[in-house]
Amino acid sequence: MDEIVQKAMAKWPNVPAVFGWLALDLRGQWLIRQEPVTNALMIEYIGRNYGHDEHGRWYFQNGPQRVFATLAYAPWVLRLDGDERLVTHTGVSVVSVRSAWMDRAGIIVLETEHGAAIVDDRDLETISQWVSDGAGRTPDEDHLAEALERVQAGEDAGLRLGYAGMSVPLLPAQATEIASRLAFVREPGPLPAEAAID
Repeated sequence: MDEIVQKAMAKWPNVPAVFGWLALDLRGQWLIRQEPVTNALMIEYIGRNYGHDEHGRWYFQNGPQRVFATLAYAPWVLRLDGDERLVTHTGVSVVSVRSAWMDRAGIIVLETEHGAAIVDDRDLETISQWVSDGAGRTPDEDHLAEALERVQAGEDAGLRLGYAGMSVPLLPAQATEIASRLAFVREPGPLPAEAAID
């Protein structure tokens, strides 16, 4: 978190939070009032001051004020860097993947050291090359496609996802259960007795 933000928080500790203004889309694009944020400095500023509270609500700390984010799916969107390593939409490297799921729409959800994340759909083809069967073999294209379809249909196909020397099961999941399973709030709102600006 930026030092200037920390100082503002200390100086004005009770500024009402903002809800419904900031959103994160499926490709890691910030939106303010449904308009994409395109200013590079602003995008970096939001990314450096992005975090969550003890209730699983993710926010951007804008000086003394928390601007809570509505999440299209999860608090992080992962992309591949030039070395085919995962990085968050804010540019932070991912060291470990603790669990992996695929929903009926084919969205891959990973639990990382940063929290719950989805894989940017533009990188799914490369990520699919990290999938193996229960014996550690890489399925051919036809068998992989068939197995992934089974996962999307809600069946455990015995697949595993490898990353950074680790391997975790790639399990089926309902999109509606991911937030509760990984303890985050997609559409945060004010808690009782919490000052807020809509």
